Amino acid sequence: MTAGSDSVLELLPMVFAAPGDALARAERVLETDPPPLHASVAHQVIGIWQRDFGDMRIALGHLRRARDLAAHAESAEREADVLATLGVALVHAGRTRQGLTAFERGVARGTGHTRARVLYRRAYVWWVLGHHREALEDVRRAIAVLRQADDVIWTARALTLRATVHLALGAVERADADFAAAERLWETTGQEHDKADAVESRGLAAFRSGDIPAALRLFDEAEERYAKLGTPTFMLSIRRCEVLMAAGLAPEALAEADAAIAVLDRIGGQSTRKAELLLAAARAARSAGDPHTAIARAALAVRLFAGQRRTWWETHARLVVLEARVATGRSSGRLVADAAAVADRLSAFGSPAAPEASLLAGRIALDLGWTADAERHLTVAARSRSVGPPLARMTGWAAQALRARAAGSTRGVLEACRRGLDVLDDHRTTLGASELRARATAQGAELAALAQQASLAGGGPRRLLEWSERWRATVLSAPPTRPPADPVLLSALTAFREIAARAEEARTEGRPVPALEREQRRREREIRSRTHHMRGDSPGDGRRFDAARLLERLGEGRLVELAVLDGRVHVLLCGQGRVRRFEGGSLAEAVAEAEHVQAGLRRLAHPGAEARLPLVEAAGRRLEELLLGGAVAHLGEGPVVVVPPGALHRVPWALLPSLRDRVLSVSPSAGSWLRARETEPPPGGRHVLVRGPGLATGGAEVPEVADRYGAATVLSHDDARVPRVLRELDGAALAHIAAHGTFRADSPLFSSLRMADGPLIVHDFERLDRSPYRIILSSCDTARLASVGADELLGLVTALLPLGTAGVVAASAPVNDAAVVPLMLALHKGLDTGLSLAEALRDARAAVPDDAVHQATGWAFTAFGAA
Repeated sequence: MTAGSDSVLELLPMVFAAPGDALARAERVLETDPPPLHASVAHQVIGIWQRDFGDMRIALGHLRRARDLAAHAESAEREADVLATLGVALVHAGRTRQGLTAFERGVARGTGHTRARVLYRRAYVWWVLGHHREALEDVRRAIAVLRQADDVIWTARALTLRATVHLALGAVERADADFAAAERLWETTGQEHDKADAVESRGLAAFRSGDIPAALRLFDEAEERYAKLGTPTFMLSIRRCEVLMAAGLAPEALAEADAAIAVLDRIGGQSTRKAELLLAAARAARSAGDPHTAIARAALAVRLFAGQRRTWWETHARLVVLEARVATGRSSGRLVADAAAVADRLSAFGSPAAPEASLLAGRIALDLGWTADAERHLTVAARSRSVGPPLARMTGWAAQALRARAAGSTRGVLEACRRGLDVLDDHRTTLGASELRARATAQGAELAALAQQASLAGGGPRRLLEWSERWRATVLSAPPTRPPADPVLLSALTAFREIAARAEEARTEGRPVPALEREQRRREREIRSRTHHMRGDSPGDGRRFDAARLLERLGEGRLVELAVLDGRVHVLLCGQGRVRRFEGGSLAEAVAEAEHVQAGLRRLAHPGAEARLPLVEAAGRRLEELLLGGAVAHLGEGPVVVVPPGALHRVPWALLPSLRDRVLSVSPSAGSWLRARETEPPPGGRHVLVRGPGLATGGAEVPEVADRYGAATVLSHDDARVPRVLRELDGAALAHIAAHGTFRADSPLFSSLRMADGPLIVHDFERLDRSPYRIILSSCDTARLASVGADELLGLVTALLPLGTAGVVAASAPVNDAAVVPLMLALHKGLDTGLSLAEALRDARAAVPDDAVHQATGWAFTAFGAA
């Protein structure tokens, strides 16, 4: 590069358009023994690169050298510009006082256009420090001059900054206007890094307006742009953590924040960014139910923010410390006072988090019996119920519900809970991915619990049933948004399947698989990311749960819904035109007993474990006492539907003595059972039978079942490939899939059935226009589900129910392949005579040999739904 003034000055805009090229060229300039003015520019460029993408200590050395060279060249404008860059670096390094002093000198040294650029960067620092009013004043003054000078790049930067400050103050509409104006300017430039920053900012604006899928999509696009430039993305990680938490993905947010902190520490990066990442990690840990990690991260963030003189940020970190301490069970007058003080400071800052702190103070005060103090704090928090983003409004409705409870108003509690959950319902319908819909329900768990407690205290069994249904299996009320036209997602699914098949083959042959597993995990992340981008387009069927309609549909049958309040099981028995409540036992004891039963069934799947049978049967009797209580005597003679909470989804209900010989089905909710009951079978009555590879019996039941149905479509060997299987399953009346099943507790929507070309996963089923009316999954663990959100379940069975499937038979435990064959043959014999899945499964259990292996196999299978 020549040392011409114009070509050297071009390096400054280049550092944000092509950072790597700018760094290399600046280093080459310094190799030519340039004059002080040009050397100052080169050192400034290297300092900017190191400040934003590298080591802060190196950055400060270059920027001080650039300042000294500018002074030596006697260029006041050059010196002012470098002082502004140095001021930003000093603040990011935690040296706030020195940084602000550098800005004072820069403003004094610069004039006109240069001073406007200095003011813009000081406005940025005010935003970093949480001084939003000062930031708005400086950026307003800068924009006026930059526009007059027709400086497109710096005007766009200033508009982007002003929009970001508006967002911090909750002024979303003003932010949108500034972001739109900045984006129009960026399109006329070649500033690729700034363009990526604009995309990131649009994602932040989308999140603040309540559009989580758009925010995640824009953040992913920004990350791709940054990756092409080779630049780190610490601010993007902080923002994405916030969105992931709002989407119910707190563990993912914690992992992202911790990973970014590790990278920042490794490169010696900005102290300010580390503090912000620690705060993001603390918030994520608190949301993930890990208060001790939250306290550790937040306390360190408080110390860093205090040292950086960032009181706005420090106060937010103190709020997380207090919330986490309360989550560990602490409650004291000191905590009330601390929470109230934090609320006052946040309110003075204009922070949208102020109501959250007031709610915390009110909740602690209520626990201590300080009703007057609680009322004062909750009244302040409740003001947010009609303004702001969805989660802020829910905070307000939670405060209102607590006020009503303290005042003894059951009606007031239920009204506040209804209004708050309506807000969350509206929020969830913007989410297209079933995973996000399910996880987002955690935001309403407190409101749902308050409503159930109020119903139990003063509303009777029917009202408790209605509120139990209000927040149970809501994700099944509408099918997920399906993106059949998304070529990137389809390509990712195909690539995932190929990699997974290769990994399985390598394991079978004893070859190492770490590289394949890493690639498989990468593909899984890509698939999840694409599905999270989908915006909801189906608000549900619009119908509220109707207890009268349920009782009418039950006829002579009974529906047993288990509600959990304060760790105890309450049995709601529906039938004979009424709802009755019975006391159950401890949920924790029931969950522990269910795990013992699962362990016993796993042992009984193998010959030689017959001695375990009496132990398993005894555990079944204990489960009945804990889960059904006095309701057993009122079950009648007809069919029984069980609606368990998510924590009890693995109970093998047919093992309970009072249910063993009954027509028994299970449903995630009473509303889900009603929808299944009223689902009409598809025309044509097509039957599809599928055999996957590697079964010990070779799927021996499939040929015999095919003979029974005559015209059934049979897919086996190479015909049982995922694309063909999905085509045949779509709209079938009955599907029987004999294949190895794998449940993924870490990522339930990647639970799978093994086909000839690799795994058929839940994401694949969600692409069906209509899943089979009835489906039989004759393999291990196909009924296993993951409990997420408030009381939602994710897995193979729950993916099928909202897509048109009215009945499923699946296993909740490992099963003996050989013992499955006679059970399945007996099941289909019953279906061929017109029985429902539940009726046919009951008769099939009675028809198979009565040895321990066959009995355990029968208990492991459950009929879901109502077909």
